[in-house]
Amino acid sequence: MNIYDTIVQIIVFWLGAAIGSFLNVVVYRVPAGLSILWPPSRCPKCFHQLGMGENIPILGWLLLRGKCRHCRTPISPRYPLIEAITAIIFVLVYNRYGLSIQTVGYSLLMCWLLALILIDLDTMTLPNPITQSGLVLGLAFQATAGFLDQRAILGSKEYFIQGILAMVIGIWIYDAIQIIGSIMMGQLAQGGGDAKLMAMIGAWTSWKVVLLAGGMASALALVGFMAVAGYSMIKHGGNAGANQLTQPLPLGPFIAVGATIALFWGDSLIESYQQFMMSPDRYILAVPLLIFLSVLLVWTRKMRLRSL
Repeated sequence: MNIYDTIVQIIVFWLGAAIGSFLNVVVYRVPAGLSILWPPSRCPKCFHQLGMGENIPILGWLLLRGKCRHCRTPISPRYPLIEAITAIIFVLVYNRYGLSIQTVGYSLLMCWLLALILIDLDTMTLPNPITQSGLVLGLAFQATAGFLDQRAILGSKEYFIQGILAMVIGIWIYDAIQIIGSIMMGQLAQGGGDAKLMAMIGAWTSWKVVLLAGGMASALALVGFMAVAGYSMIKHGGNAGANQLTQPLPLGPFIAVGATIALFWGDSLIESYQQFMMSPDRYILAVPLLIFLSVLLVWTRKMRLRSL
């Protein structure tokens, strides 16, 4: 790594931290129906408007020692953590795609996904203003990337259509996941915001990324579901574990993480999958996998009946 790359990475890091600071505002205000532009950042208790020194990403929280300078109300460490995570994501995207339109576009996509993850965890919702604005911006990114790639309007049209196709496939994948989840749970699984999230991811990426993101999201959600139910059964007993099957579990974070994995390592995963499917080992794995899924379906239905 030369001095030029080091300087660029430092700039990218602090740019990401600054945008992460704004994401904290979005995550707090959008679900509450507040403006993300006014008033400026302030203490939620004494309403003291933060000065420039207090508003420095990451460092501001450290300088204040995690407390408001005026009323001494504790400031959640989540704020600098989100700023640091955003900064690291920006550096990772830059290292993956270099100085390109993809770096700009995928950094923005990561911002939308991170905001939606946090809001879904906090409120169990995926607000329409964020998913819809992300979808429109994603298609604009596709058109811009197509024009820069082919130096022609035809490239914009081609990439734009690719984004529309990936959006449709994303909605189809969501419908498939919803049907499978509803069969396993014995009740309607997932909300309408998840379909918009899948469509938004498709608008930014491609049908391959959407397919892989859907598969990764399903696998991660299954692991999370089993972990929550299993932990509850161990701690509180069988009925408490069964009751967890009726509790809502946000799917948005799993979809967003799956999309991130697909975006960064999708090509390697697809290549490994293709090599595996061409080897005789695929038959060795298929039988136990089918047995596991069958047992899981029966167990889930049984636990669901116990919770009624």
